[in-house]
Amino acid sequence: MKTMPTSTMVEMLSPLWQRVLQLPSVDVNDNFFDLGGDSSLALQLFNEIAHSCGRELPPVTIYVAPTIAALAALLEQPTDLRFPPLVLLKDGSAKPPLFMTHGLGGSVIDFFQVVKHIWTPNPIQGMQAKGIDSTEEPFDRIEDMAQFYLDAIRQVQPRGPYLLAGYSLGGLVTFEMAQRLTADGEKVALLAMLDSYPDIRYLSLTQRAQLVARLTTRRATTAMKLPVGEAVSLIIRPSRRRAVAPKVSYQPPVNVSLSPAMQRARECAYLALTRYKPKFYPGKIRFVRAETPTDFPADPTPVWTHLASEFKVETVPGDHLGIMSTHYEKLAAAISRYVEEALR
Repeated sequence: MKTMPTSTMVEMLSPLWQRVLQLPSVDVNDNFFDLGGDSSLALQLFNEIAHSCGRELPPVTIYVAPTIAALAALLEQPTDLRFPPLVLLKDGSAKPPLFMTHGLGGSVIDFFQVVKHIWTPNPIQGMQAKGIDSTEEPFDRIEDMAQFYLDAIRQVQPRGPYLLAGYSLGGLVTFEMAQRLTADGEKVALLAMLDSYPDIRYLSLTQRAQLVARLTTRRATTAMKLPVGEAVSLIIRPSRRRAVAPKVSYQPPVNVSLSPAMQRARECAYLALTRYKPKFYPGKIRFVRAETPTDFPADPTPVWTHLASEFKVETVPGDHLGIMSTHYEKLAAAISRYVEEALR
C-alpha cells in the first residue's frame, strides 16, 4: 500500500531529492536507492533537509523512509524520532542473521555498498550508534556499546550461534560482544573484524615505533609538496591523534558537514576507542586488512595473534576507507565466504 503524502512537505522535499539525485523529476513513491542514491547522497540529502525545515535526522532515516511520501509523513510527526539500535539492512530467508557494527562515524549507512554485494541468504542487521538521532547522549565506552547492542540482538536472536562483523571501531565493539557472549556460554560462529585496531597506547613498543616512523615519513613526504608555511604547520602539528585512527569511518562529500548529533557521536566514539584495552578472546578472529596502510599498523598479525586463540587474516584492495567505499565488492565477497564457512 502506498503512503499518502502531505502536500506541503512533499513540495519541500521534491526539489531536494531532484537536486541531490540530479534528476529532472522524482515520483513521491520512487525508492531513493532505486534512483541511484547511496550513503554519500543520503548524507547530502539530510543536510539539505536540516537547512530547509530545521529537522535534524540521521542519514540512516532513508532506510526507514526511502520515498518522498514516506519521508514526508515521517517529517510531519511533531516529536523527535527515536531510532532502534538495530536496522534491517538486507532481508534474508536463512538463519541466523549477520550483525554488523558501524565504524567511528556511528551510522550503518556506511555499509550501503558492501551489504548490496553480500550474497549470503542470511538477513543482515546493522547496529546503529546511540545518540546520532540527537535524542540521547552517545556512549563513550566500548563496553557500554557492546552491552547495548547485545541487549538488542537478544531480542531478535535469544541464543547462538551468532554471526558478528565490525568495521574499524565496530571491530572492537564486536570483539567485546564476542567476549561477553562466550562468557555467557553462547557460541560465536563468526567474529569478523574489518581493518580494526586498538588505540596506539595498547600496541607493543615495537609496533608503536614502526607506526610512528611510517606516519612521520608520510607527513614529511606530504610536507615537501606544500608551500613553506603549510609544510611547517603540518610538521609541527601534534601527531598523536593522527597515529590513532582516521577522523571518521567515512568521508563526507565536499561541502557537506556532519550534523551536531553525528559529530558528538563521533567524538564519543573516539573517546571510547582511546579507553578500550582488548583482553584475550578464547575464540577465532577472521580479520580483513586494507592493502594500503593508513593510520594503523601495516600488519595486524602481531597486534591480534596474542589476543585470540586463532587469528586468520586476508587482504583486500584499498585503504581503510576505500575497502568500504571503492573496493566493497572484494570486502563483500570475503564476508559472504566467512558466513558460509561459519555455518557449515
